[in-house]
Amino acid sequence: MRKELLNFYDYLKGKDYSENTILSYKKDLEEFLIFSKNKDVGSIDYKFLRTYLEHLYNKKYSKASINRHISSLKSFFKYLIKSEVIKTDPTILITSLKNDKKLPNYVNYNDLDILFSIPDKSTKLGLRNALILELLYSLGVRVSELVSIKVSDIDFNNKRILIKGKGSKERFVLYGSVCEELLDNYLNLFKFDILKNDIDYLLLNKNGGKISDRAIRMIIDDIVSKSKLKLNISPHTLRHTFATHLINEGADLKTVQQLLGHSNVSTTGIYTHVSNEKLRKTYLDSHPRAKGVKK
Repeated sequence: MRKELLNFYDYLKGKDYSENTILSYKKDLEEFLIFSKNKDVGSIDYKFLRTYLEHLYNKKYSKASINRHISSLKSFFKYLIKSEVIKTDPTILITSLKNDKKLPNYVNYNDLDILFSIPDKSTKLGLRNALILELLYSLGVRVSELVSIKVSDIDFNNKRILIKGKGSKERFVLYGSVCEELLDNYLNLFKFDILKNDIDYLLLNKNGGKISDRAIRMIIDDIVSKSKLKLNISPHTLRHTFATHLINEGADLKTVQQLLGHSNVSTTGIYTHVSNEKLRKTYLDSHPRAKGVKK
């Protein structure tokens, strides 16, 4: 099988696959090679592949990791069929495992208030950092969308911002009075830098240029560190928090889907877990049969 694997790696290079993708294939397939003891590719059947996947499962591999191995095997054997090395694809009956849905991590109201209290709005960069935090939570945008916001994208009269999302899709998101005040104060303070550098981007770095995704993450890390909260909070956590709080306060799923820029409402559906938790708590706290019979 070693010879066929080397040919497969060369094939991937010729197809302009990224180096990381090729390395991922190699990692998975070299592990399969060791398990199969360099077995002849023509003798590998569905039963042998099932044994290998059971081996991965017994090694406590995650579903996502096993699915990646399955994908690598399917690509390899598809190549062997195309190259006429084998006539029957043993992976044709192999299906991916259904991944467990992870509940989104979000910040509760009290902890959010603590985060908002950290930036020193009396300083120029402190005000900018406060606005970054507010925009992530008030708009529910991705970091890549946040750094791409231009001043010309802001509709000040209707308090909404045009967001350029994934796949060049555009959507309007709204902002409230707290964000409006921060935005006005920020623009009054930074308007000279924006004009001086002839840059239309809203959020600037300390040198007056467009701020980067990495810088946003570092700013949020710093705010979380200063807050002393023992929580894992990233910019995307604030996007989860935005959606979770809207659902928790009664917003309908379709509206939240549009604000987040999700193509499919099923992607947004995971945020309903909070409402379900709230319903459960209300039921357990309120219903006589749930609390137990009083004596």
